[in-house]
Amino acid sequence: MKKIPERIVEILNAATHVVLVTHIHPDGDALGSLLGLADILEGQGKKVFRYLEEPVSHLYDFLPDCDLAETDMAALERFVASAGKGNIASISLDCGDCDRLGDAKRDLLGISPFVVIDHHHGHRAFGDLLWLESDRSSTGEMVYELAQVMGAQISIKAAFALYVAISTDTGSFRYENTSARTLRIAADLVASGVRPEEVADKVYDNYTIGRLRLMEMVLATLQIFAAGQVGLIQVSAEMFERTGATAGDVEGFVNYPRALRSVRVAVFLKEVTKGTISVSLRAKGDCDVAAVAASFGGGGHRNAAGFRFVDKTMEDVQKEVLAALEKALA
Repeated sequence: MKKIPERIVEILNAATHVVLVTHIHPDGDALGSLLGLADILEGQGKKVFRYLEEPVSHLYDFLPDCDLAETDMAALERFVASAGKGNIASISLDCGDCDRLGDAKRDLLGISPFVVIDHHHGHRAFGDLLWLESDRSSTGEMVYELAQVMGAQISIKAAFALYVAISTDTGSFRYENTSARTLRIAADLVASGVRPEEVADKVYDNYTIGRLRLMEMVLATLQIFAAGQVGLIQVSAEMFERTGATAGDVEGFVNYPRALRSVRVAVFLKEVTKGTISVSLRAKGDCDVAAVAASFGGGGHRNAAGFRFVDKTMEDVQKEVLAALEKALA
């Protein structure tokens, strides 16, 4: 474990008002880290503003205090103004690139000091102060360590949120980013009252009919390439329309082709909007998909990365991605 920058602890100790932000389309680690840290900071008597670009997805609406997250920039501006000069701080959690802060990026970065806490291997530095640990399983793990250094109490609500963050980003402790320290932290959270079976039920038995119908359609697109080493699935805007599912409903779909015995890299092409296609990569073994993602302007971890294309067809994207993966696998 790297030493947490002392300046971050000083900033948080001095601030009376803290703004917490994360990346657009937040996953379990992003939301769990944000909501967990919010509860920890409020337990120390601080006022916290939980900012999200969009409301919490139904996949994670079971998280404690998710209803306190706000999407109103005017409300955020009033919160910052109420703090007074020198009393405010902002923290970005689990965001590897400032562009992923969303449409309000410029306004958010203007709240200074702007602290960045992240664990993505392909992180692109931004903000005033960065704490990056790419060997960590999750940002949730880092938030736990921060709370320990600050001497903060971790309530059952915060423990639940951080356990969700850690367990989802490790694939329920299946991925290689699961370290002995990860398991010790998870054990501490369980000892504080978190029930693993409850988290598993909330995370994995939380489907809507639309999500299940969409999964049926997406799995029907499965193709195998590179002598069985690459499994590819895709989703179109039309599929979302036909099923009534949302972009958040595809979370975790990329793990299905990854589960094939011969597959070393799973690819998921997503037509988020007309003309915009995002690509998710998941790998097993020694294929560094973060390097592949970086070649397309994206980033992530060695075994989990992503990027996006604008104004390209699904067919063109597929050809480019497969060519890069075949080279990487070779």
